[in-house]
Amino acid sequence: MTDQHPTPVCRRLPGRTAVVTGAGSGIGLATARRLASEGARVVCADIDETAGKAAADEVGGLFTKVDVTDAEQVEALFKTAYDTYGSVDVAFNNAGISPPDDDSILTTGLDAWRRVQEVNLTSVYLCCKAALPYMRRQGKGSIINTASFVAVMGAATSQISYTASKGGVLAMSRELGVQFAREGIRVNALCPGPVNTPLLRELFAKDPERAARRLVHIPLGRFAEAEEIAAAVAFLASDDSSFITGSEFLVDGGIAGAYVTPV
Repeated sequence: MTDQHPTPVCRRLPGRTAVVTGAGSGIGLATARRLASEGARVVCADIDETAGKAAADEVGGLFTKVDVTDAEQVEALFKTAYDTYGSVDVAFNNAGISPPDDDSILTTGLDAWRRVQEVNLTSVYLCCKAALPYMRRQGKGSIINTASFVAVMGAATSQISYTASKGGVLAMSRELGVQFAREGIRVNALCPGPVNTPLLRELFAKDPERAARRLVHIPLGRFAEAEEIAAAVAFLASDDSSFITGSEFLVDGGIAGAYVTPV
């Protein structure tokens, strides 16, 4: 049996600087590892100092503690990346939350709504705003913003603010991809399906029926592994995706294309 996630032999990002938010765990950690394996110098940003430092140490990168909802801290993050390595080539704006008090619109309070919007959508706005000046001066760059398959589909089991925030990330990424295309800057929205991360396991561990209800809609019949999402980020970060911008890049196991799934 072959390894499902072999170590990549290609090195598409030598000498490039990549900033990864939410790098301490899940998709962010897997992506920091993948980008580093492809030659990138990785700046690992996270609000969790212990996890973020561990990620940076593992990939031989730089850790910066950042609250992604704070404009000054976000600006300092990208300045640190530039001052340390001399460029900002890739921005993977990935930090996000999915708290349990974000549920149906009928039960989700305004405070929960606003908190999710700040972390999931406003932070992406701030990161793009901070990264773009460096990329414009360079005349090149790749921004990958983590949206979600829920940005293009509806669900009866709603997390209303999460869904709305990811729709916002998708629309903003499309707009920026068009606006800056002729300056050599590509902006894409990564839309993962459900991923086997600590966040998802926490959501479903106590409720296997809830997990089963979702799995039935996935043609591949399983959740994604974080490494599979990281591979898509590496592609979008590299010149292999040089004609892709303003896209909704679905990595969803076929969910968005399904009407009836295999049994």
